[in-house]
Amino acid sequence: MNNLTNDLQAQILAAYKNKTHCRIEGGNSKAFIGNAPPDSQASINISTAEHTGIISYDASELVITARSGTTLHEIKQALAENNQSLPFEPPSFADSATIGGTIACNLSGPARAYSGAARDFVLGSRIINGKGDDMQFGGQVMKNVAGYDASRLMAGAYGTLGLILEVSLKVLPLAQTEITIKSQQHINSAIKNINALSAQNWPISASVYLDGHLYIRLNSSEMNCLSASQAISQKINATEIADSKAFWTSITEQQHAFFDTSQSIARLSLPATAEDIEPGGEQLIEWGGALRWLKTDLPIQQLRDTARTLGGHVTAYKNYPQATEYFQPLAPGMHSLHQRLNKAFDPAGILNPGRLYKEL
Repeated sequence: MNNLTNDLQAQILAAYKNKTHCRIEGGNSKAFIGNAPPDSQASINISTAEHTGIISYDASELVITARSGTTLHEIKQALAENNQSLPFEPPSFADSATIGGTIACNLSGPARAYSGAARDFVLGSRIINGKGDDMQFGGQVMKNVAGYDASRLMAGAYGTLGLILEVSLKVLPLAQTEITIKSQQHINSAIKNINALSAQNWPISASVYLDGHLYIRLNSSEMNCLSASQAISQKINATEIADSKAFWTSITEQQHAFFDTSQSIARLSLPATAEDIEPGGEQLIEWGGALRWLKTDLPIQQLRDTARTLGGHVTAYKNYPQATEYFQPLAPGMHSLHQRLNKAFDPAGILNPGRLYKEL
């Protein structure tokens, strides 16, 4: 365990006084996510990688609190010893991945559509804002007295609202059994089938459509998994795959061959029930149809215009020119809200400027 709170606070306080941009990083495993930092001679790197340690873990209460530089590996190992896990199934992308970076990016894996997103399990956080103030929100409760769920605001803020010092998370017991079945399907049939099955009382914990096949993961007791597997297999003519855990690790960590490409990959967030938009590229579809990875040569704006008509949005995830806006630009009302939040937490605009949106 290593507490660098005073040092980190001093660095941000000095940066605030000198109007110096801060590039916040932990294990640096997610540096590829978000816009590249703007070129600036007046900038410093602030690392939380050595700010480490599990502060408290009460397995009976299903709550863990850790410093932001604590690696995901350490946290997962501690939870596994008590047959527990992070329910949002976060990817690591590297052994250096930290819990602070995971929450800052709001990263969730295949279980997200069935268990919840990373932010749904944040109970409390301690941060240093853009003025160098040490602030604590929540703890093992859900909201602060001002009415804002400020801890959850940190999830997906990419360090633009504050440097995360500590985070408290809800954890859950691991399921006894895991079974994955697959069925050859047309893409639109797969979307309809997984939505229909998810609406029923089956222990579905993940789904993916890939290479013309729908994969469905079941997690529960052994009897419940076997019963559900047999019933669903009869409905959609599915068979069990041999190594469920290895398959889902390849999806979670994006180690599957689909992601090994020099072609642009767009991340489409769409209503789960939306039919295929026929974009003319290879797709990998997760979260019951709500998350669609697309290899494409189409202009990002064309994809964004199409997604917007369906009530969705598109992220320029991988292999796009650096000048491309990584996240879809916000609507005016939401943009104004983000500006006000940024002004409240980081009035000088020194924390990861441009990482989330180039204008903020």
